[in-house]
Amino acid sequence: MTNPNVVVSDTQSAIAMAITAVSGNNPTLFPPSVTSPYNINMFSRNKFPKSMETASMGSHVGGGKNIGWVDAMRASSPTRNSSENSEEKKNWIMKHPSALGVFEEIMSAAKMKQVVIFLDYDGTLSPIVSNPDQAYMAPEMREAVKNVAKYFPTAIVSGRCRAKVYNFVRLSELYYAGSHGMDIKGPSSRKHKKGNQNVLCQPAKEFLPMLAEVYKILLEKTKGIAGANVENNKFCLSVHFRCVEEESWSDLAYRVKYVLKDYPKLRLTQGRKVLEIRPTIKWDKGKAIEFLLESLGYANSKDVLPIYIGDDRTDEDAFRVLRERGQGFGILVSKVPKETQATYSLQEPFEVMHFLQRLVTLKRSILRSH
Repeated sequence: MTNPNVVVSDTQSAIAMAITAVSGNNPTLFPPSVTSPYNINMFSRNKFPKSMETASMGSHVGGGKNIGWVDAMRASSPTRNSSENSEEKKNWIMKHPSALGVFEEIMSAAKMKQVVIFLDYDGTLSPIVSNPDQAYMAPEMREAVKNVAKYFPTAIVSGRCRAKVYNFVRLSELYYAGSHGMDIKGPSSRKHKKGNQNVLCQPAKEFLPMLAEVYKILLEKTKGIAGANVENNKFCLSVHFRCVEEESWSDLAYRVKYVLKDYPKLRLTQGRKVLEIRPTIKWDKGKAIEFLLESLGYANSKDVLPIYIGDDRTDEDAFRVLRERGQGFGILVSKVPKETQATYSLQEPFEVMHFLQRLVTLKRSILRSH
């Protein structure tokens, strides 16, 4: 890799190096890494998702001209009032069955393969809360994640700043991909690594001064909207509107867009009750898991089963990558039907914890039998 913003200790490329992840006592599951440099390109405006393009047409408050963005904000933040027994829900569950209900089927696909676990944080490991600074994970969930990481390479892939996610999780043996994968760092411990190399990927480093500048402007421009919360996630910015009255959404969207019109190298996307400002580079959670899999030595391997669990629209990029690879599974965490590229579903973080616990129990039983 020649990109100066992607760094590894020593002189090896992050993509070229093989980080040996050991499952039990079988190190042969990890083939050598294949070198293939990543090209970090800029998004062209005509390649934005259609929903975002449509929404961007409305550039003024009032007169319905900003209605596209409000509709998009609603679509990205569905209510949870759907009947648990609705026909729509039943049909959706048939299409995306519970990962707990088909656990044996998933494990059958994992035979003779190395499972690699990717986890979103908010809404997946912790509940969605009004104050993003209080999105703590339960001690039982932390224990489940810690145990999973003993047997499987495990990564947290979040829109949050990597340092914030680490402060919530506090497990040094994990990989952390913050800012939607634009800030990746490997574990400090060496359980799943070969030698002393430490993977570090920061493809949007050049945007840091610009993002810091926009953060200060957004703080000033949004302070008149009750409930609006601007969060600096280092390589991206988040404008939370979970506590904003819906009649103010249009005003908030306009203010954010008004600021960004002077920054064409930044783009606006959406998550659950959040507007997100990111650099216009072709990098997302999907690219992040590709980078991690290649760093682990699985660029073109058939001996790996990636499992990605997430609840947000931004996780769809990762689900899509797994579908395109034709291996592994995406698991959407949601109580309501949503359009998704995920194969399976789970209802809430409690079910995520149960799924992780079952993975550990099964792995331990296999090791005992040997």
